[in-house]
Amino acid sequence: MHSRPIRGVVPPVCTPLTPDLEVDHRSLERLVAHLLDGGVDGLFVLGSTSETAYLPDRHRAEVLRTTTAAVAGQVPVLAGAIDMTTLRVLDHVRAAEEAGCDGIVATAPFYTRTHPAEVEHHFRLLAERTELPLYAYDLPVSVHTKLDADLLVRLAGDGVLAGVKDSSGDDAGMRRLLLALRHRGITSCSVLTGSELTVDSALRTGAHGVVPGLANVDPDGYARLFRHCADGRWDAAGTEQERLFDLFGLVEAGDPARIGASSAALGAFKAALHLRGVIDCPVTAPPQLPLTADEVLLVKERLISAGLL
Repeated sequence: MHSRPIRGVVPPVCTPLTPDLEVDHRSLERLVAHLLDGGVDGLFVLGSTSETAYLPDRHRAEVLRTTTAAVAGQVPVLAGAIDMTTLRVLDHVRAAEEAGCDGIVATAPFYTRTHPAEVEHHFRLLAERTELPLYAYDLPVSVHTKLDADLLVRLAGDGVLAGVKDSSGDDAGMRRLLLALRHRGITSCSVLTGSELTVDSALRTGAHGVVPGLANVDPDGYARLFRHCADGRWDAAGTEQERLFDLFGLVEAGDPARIGASSAALGAFKAALHLRGVIDCPVTAPPQLPLTADEVLLVKERLISAGLL
């Protein structure tokens, strides 16, 4: 089991599905190999990019078992235990423990109207019930709760949190969190940005790593970007970030007049993985609508422009 604070590139792994919407285990194994060969430092399964909100519990458990078996201890595997309330989350925590995962990622409760004191109680209860490191997932666009920096620092200082995945889109808020941790002398808490597009600036201000959905498509690019930043080669990092910025345009292939932005992004990632020969089928879980043939061609053009086809 990996217990040190996580650093580097930790992609949120897509969940390949078969045409009849079962977990495609062989494609998932190839995707894991693709990511490991690309030089990533960890894997995050059952997050937003994994379509966890769309998957039944049976699928979630299968993803955990297949991923941990394929990784075989080479890098840490963080498992999303994302559900509406604490008891439901604890069921997912137990499944992650049984599968041999190395850490738990959980959001604040959602659907329920939860007071900040109850959000704190939620994370403290989760930490009490597992020996695995616990990471808070700050995802206000979906959870409708912004995790306050003071709360996160308090939980990190008390040993409740091993880290934070910041997908808030609030760069100033993330920097405030990094400064507060530094001022408290807390070095055991990893802060990972969920943004594909501002990795170089996030790392330069003290973030410890990145959880980019686009790394499914181009893990090598994000591994290069992280190495450039770690070595202080900021001009090279900027160049790589800008290449990835252009590649990220593939998420705009889906027509917003007929498909949601999240569905378009997940469909584009899977289309790109299919075009690159990593997964057998680009299907996304319903009710998401698939990309059209013309939209897939736009994804292909982005891959060619980025040197990936």
